[in-house]
Amino acid sequence: MSLTKRRLQFLHTLVELYQKTKLPIHYEALAKSLGVSKWTAYDMLKEIEKLGFITRSYEVNTKVTGRSQVVFVPTDKASDLFNQSRNELVDLVDWKKTVENISGLLKDLNNTGPNEAVRKIWAEIPEASVRINFCAYIIGLLLMYLKKLGGKRGPWIQRIVLTAPSKEMGMTMFVGTVLGMALQTMNDELGLEITELVSRFLQSISDLSDEEKGLLSDFLSEAFHF
Repeated sequence: MSLTKRRLQFLHTLVELYQKTKLPIHYEALAKSLGVSKWTAYDMLKEIEKLGFITRSYEVNTKVTGRSQVVFVPTDKASDLFNQSRNELVDLVDWKKTVENISGLLKDLNNTGPNEAVRKIWAEIPEASVRINFCAYIIGLLLMYLKKLGGKRGPWIQRIVLTAPSKEMGMTMFVGTVLGMALQTMNDELGLEITELVSRFLQSISDLSDEEKGLLSDFLSEAFHF
């Protein structure tokens, strides 16, 4: 059994949740974060546990008197994996494939229609386990919403990105601005979901290396022209 891309995605999310809360993670919390069923999350965690990246324990469930629940924490093996140099984890071939895929969805927007294009990219986001790829998909998703809204504000939003003091700030300003516009067109459930994704984006982008931020910023600049 190996640490597949999908298992890595689940492990990565669990590690992030654990680092934020400093508490053992229940599989339902992981499921909610990834947008999967609790049983899918539990089965995946059992597989990752066999690989030695997490351990389970039991704690009292305060919502159900006398009942205990299974929770998971990352091991040192998991910490060592994600504490590697960010440059060592950059796969430029994989990054190129990600850019080509998102670019293709953006370029095909007129043929597929905005709703279908948004649906396609939403479906692919859970598969983006690597930080820079995940960030690219969120940028792609918000670019679609910007075009769906008519794209009239695209030029001045692009100028904000280009004139920002840093590449990271430019990208976060882009995401925040378009999110605010998109939320006005969404129902509460979808709005909450995309807000959680953007929150994860902001955490992820702060952990990227300068090289990765450069790659991501270049992608955003080019994507404005699709």
